Amino acid sequence: MMENDMESGTLGLGAYPDKPRVFPNMRTKPYTPLIFRILLSINVRVLFVILLLGLGAIFYVGACTSPIIVFVISVCILSFLVAIYLTKWVLAKDEGPPEMVQIADAIRDGAEGFFKTQYSSISKMAILLAVVILCIYLFRSTTPQQESSGLGRSTSAYITVAAFLLGALCSGIAGYVGMWVSVRANVRVSSAARRSAREALQVATRAGGLSALIVVGMAVIGIAVLYATFYVWLGVDSPGSMKVTDLPLLLVGYGFGASFVALFAQLGGGIYTKAADVGADLVGKVEQGIPEDDPRNPAVIADLVGDNVGDCAARGADLFESIAAEIISAMILGGTMAQRCKIADPSGFILFPLVVHSFDLVVSSVGIFSIRGTRETGLMAPVEDPMTILQKGYSFTIVLAVLAFGLSTRWLLYTDQAPSAWFNFALCGLIGIITAYIYVWIAKYYTDYKHEPVRILALSSSTGHGTNIIAGVSLGLESTALPVLVISVSIISAFWLGQTSGLVDESGTPTGGLFGTAVATMGMLSTAAYILTMDMFGPIADNAGGIVEMSQQPESVREITDVLDAVGNTTKATTKGFAIGSAALASFLLFSAYMDEVSAFAHEPFKQVDIAIPEVFVGGLLGSMLIFVFSAWACSAVGRTAQEVVNEVRRQFIERPGIMDYKEKPDYGRCVAIVASASLREMIKPGALAIISPIVVGFVFRILGYYTGQPLLGAKVVAALLMFATVTGILMALFLNTAGGAWDNAKKYIETGALGGKGSEAHKAAVTGDTVGDPFKDTAGPSIHVLIKMLATITLVMAPVFL
Repeated sequence: MMENDMESGTLGLGAYPDKPRVFPNMRTKPYTPLIFRILLSINVRVLFVILLLGLGAIFYVGACTSPIIVFVISVCILSFLVAIYLTKWVLAKDEGPPEMVQIADAIRDGAEGFFKTQYSSISKMAILLAVVILCIYLFRSTTPQQESSGLGRSTSAYITVAAFLLGALCSGIAGYVGMWVSVRANVRVSSAARRSAREALQVATRAGGLSALIVVGMAVIGIAVLYATFYVWLGVDSPGSMKVTDLPLLLVGYGFGASFVALFAQLGGGIYTKAADVGADLVGKVEQGIPEDDPRNPAVIADLVGDNVGDCAARGADLFESIAAEIISAMILGGTMAQRCKIADPSGFILFPLVVHSFDLVVSSVGIFSIRGTRETGLMAPVEDPMTILQKGYSFTIVLAVLAFGLSTRWLLYTDQAPSAWFNFALCGLIGIITAYIYVWIAKYYTDYKHEPVRILALSSSTGHGTNIIAGVSLGLESTALPVLVISVSIISAFWLGQTSGLVDESGTPTGGLFGTAVATMGMLSTAAYILTMDMFGPIADNAGGIVEMSQQPESVREITDVLDAVGNTTKATTKGFAIGSAALASFLLFSAYMDEVSAFAHEPFKQVDIAIPEVFVGGLLGSMLIFVFSAWACSAVGRTAQEVVNEVRRQFIERPGIMDYKEKPDYGRCVAIVASASLREMIKPGALAIISPIVVGFVFRILGYYTGQPLLGAKVVAALLMFATVTGILMALFLNTAGGAWDNAKKYIETGALGGKGSEAHKAAVTGDTVGDPFKDTAGPSIHVLIKMLATITLVMAPVFL
């Protein structure tokens, strides 16, 4: 298509400033997922009636379950209405001049085309895995609770598979929502930047906010509806049926489906965005000396497309999976504790996570709306630091979250057996909220160029490329210390508060410790929607800057988008730190839930894992090795794909010398095609490693245990694999994310004019560091924290294989 345009003269051979530029469509028509096409094809009145009937059915099932479920569903629906309002508000903003719209259309076409191909591949793998799960569950053993309730193998198998597919579907929709918003908001932020920085900030924030509300709301309402459906269908708590405390275990498949999609979305999107970015930077900035997002660079459209599929679509699926895993694990632990303590009405402890995230939707919405435009307009109006504005909104959201969390604990966790237990758990939530805030601050300290670490890293660039790399690696290694200390204090403090809550089992043994850590995790994620808003802000601002650069807007407009881009890079780094911390706590909860499930299937206690046993120690080594090999394969995938991009960009510069003089148009579509096909090919190998490893290890050591008289050896080895992989993965992800973010902002700090500014030797060294850090912070790092949660959920689903 691009070559035909070149030959026919559509793109024009004159200088760029002399005539409007035309950018190619990457697809012949916009892509809309099948489920949305079906809905759009239905008559509006019929669709409205179906919607009313669906809502009526949901509320009826919820009312038959618990008033708490009705409250949760109502809040989620209200949050969707708020998201619809934000959507209309953002889309009502103008898109700017035609050249901006043409660039944005090219980005949208490329992103939607890749999304369709990527998720088509993921859906095929999900169906294949669903068949495997079905076969395993049809031949697995059953727990005493399932036998007493009459829940047979086939029913349990179909329930787990249905939950898995629903979790995968919802995760895919969450990713699509993130991408759909970003490819339409980027050009509107660019246009707003022509008027004022504050308006551009507000548009980017509200665009990120509407995506965050939909993602979090979908995670909560999906689990709530699934829980209520199983409750009514299975006749839970009626004579001879399943107890409500055992019901959360049926939801594990939902979390696994969400994890499965999130891992491949993060891998494929991360490889795409960073391969394009690295290829564009190495040839454009380093070899040709042209600015970032320069329209002469053939890889620039692919780079901008990557921001959407890697940072928006993948992050939406990632946070969806984080919330789903945390809710399900906390529900399992809450039900287990309530059962041991013989609490008369355990529904409050089981449904507490859903209520916490319902309030998250409320307080985060208030935080998003707290960021407003100002009366001052124009490019010369005084500009407040965007990071300060976002931090104020976050602080306001945290204050509201503390109040909402206290209300939730008093409402749902009060019990006559331990009247003061709710207050202890409220303190656990406060610990989680404080931990989240500290995590965000630590990540900001190590990645924002207003602070010393990044400025020292920038200074190291003045002495060459090698010293920049050394300084960046050492900064990343050092940055693991504070987060680990914080999370360690949080886990121990929350566990101690839970143990001293007064809740005891029949023998008088305190049982609230693990649930205390679960409540702390909920506290950490109690502002997840606002955190995701700040995360989505980053790639939207980055895309806006690219559109401004390519459409050759005035320098004053580019300065505004540069500031927003730098802030967005910091918010992405801080939210990744937040995600790692929440992944650490969620994985700890899932590990505890795994041990409880093994006890139920094995009909014997399984409370500790002895790493002095050689086979168990080997399992731990394999878990640590898995993290390193996975990281290596993810980074090498970026490297191989980037090499293809570099060769293509070099070829175009050689064969089309007029590109540098604005006399010929680059073939953007060719670079998009290269990174799209390569990223889909490269994501399979590390993804398959993550899924197959725990199953193979558990099965092999189960057989070994059978012949050596150790019936639980397979389960113990997998527990060690999960434990060591979690610890190693947290450290590795912290190192990769922080080092990559610091390298990026060190480059941006130099581009502000420090140390010689753009084009200086220090800037070239900083570009090299940023290139090295790209696969760290946007491919391997984010994929690892998804990996450790997926390992935890897959061990829960596959536990019968290890026994």
